[in-house]
Formats: sequence, structure tokens, C-alpha cells
Amino acid sequence: MFQEVLVVCTGNICRSPVGEALLKRALPGHRIASAGLGALVGHSAEPTAARLAEADGLDLSDHRARQIDAGMIRDADLILVMSEGQRLALAERFPFATGKTMCFGRWLPSETGKGVDIPDPYRRNEEVFVRVHRQLTEAARLWQSRLGSPRG
Repeated sequence: MFQEVLVVCTGNICRSPVGEALLKRALPGHRIASAGLGALVGHSAEPTAARLAEADGLDLSDHRARQIDAGMIRDADLILVMSEGQRLALAERFPFATGKTMCFGRWLPSETGKGVDIPDPYRRNEEVFVRVHRQLTEAARLWQSRLGSPRG
């Protein structure tokens, strides 16, 4: 099934590291990694994202941003991006990934029933980071219900 999950955002310093950590906690039997479409390679997690994650019991201290590549795409059973635009950009760069790419917020309630894009909080205020962290947390919980058994 979906054992190898790749979480993708733009810079790999805000959303995808948090999404990766949340899914690692929720799905201990899976291999979870993250990368960026335009990664700030080698950078640590953004300080506000890291602080909110830490308050939620997650540790991003070892995270270093990395650029997505074809090998990561090939190895992944499921690729979770943060927006429909990223899904399309990934499909353009790596057409073979189209069938295994979905939005991280796919199962979040929305008017369309197709989930929601999770906005980039980079260089925004703390309120935006808090809202994004909540969305990521809820989305990870919903993915857990589809990909694995509840922790217990």
C-alpha cells in the first residue's frame, strides 16, 4: 500500500517539515520524508513553524531543507503537496508522479468537497502560522485514518 510518503511544499522549511513530523507521529509504520519544489537547501525549519511544532510535541531541530528530485518521486508511494498549484507544477516536472500525488489538505472539509489548499505562511505573521499548523494537524489526522490504524 502506501508505505513511503513524501510531503512537499515550496521551500521545505514551513509546511512540509511540520507535515512530515505530524505524519511520522501518526503513522509510525510508514516511511515519511519531505522536500521542496524550490527548497531553501540546507536551511533549518522556519523558527515560528518549529516553535509551534515543539509546543505540539514535535521536534524539527534536525530538519534540513532539501530539493525534490526524480529519485524521491520514484521512491514515494504517495506524494502530498500543499496546493493544487503545486500538484500541477509537480506533474509538469515529473509526469510519472501524477497518479500518486494528492493535496495534504485533500480530506479537510470544504465547499467543493475536494479539500483545501494549505497556504504558505512564510514571512507572514504568527496568526497565519497558527492557522496553518492547525490545518496541517487536522489534515494529518485525516490521512492517518486512511493510511494506518490509530495510535494507541
